[in-house]
Amino acid sequence: MSVIAEIIDTLENKVEKLFTKMKSMEKNNQDLKNELIESATLIQTQSQQIEALKSQYETLKIANSLLGSDDNKRDTKLKINSLIREIDYCIAQLSD
Repeated sequence: MSVIAEIIDTLENKVEKLFTKMKSMEKNNQDLKNELIESATLIQTQSQQIEALKSQYETLKIANSLLGSDDNKRDTKLKINSLIREIDYCIAQLSD
């Protein structure tokens, strides 16, 4: 009977170690999920900041061209022409 008792004790120890390892893995998994959520939130925030900065950059480029800079003059002219067309369209809509 002592051999069976030793086998049962060994088995109980292995099951206990397995449960401990399982709990550790579950905690690790939850920590990784939380880290993933935080990273996704950070990426989203940074993407929004990038889009805002791109918009500001385009605005600054146009403003710089309007101030007399030869750089991006063509883009500025195209933007102004586009705005004039939009204004003309609005005037035409109001006339009708």
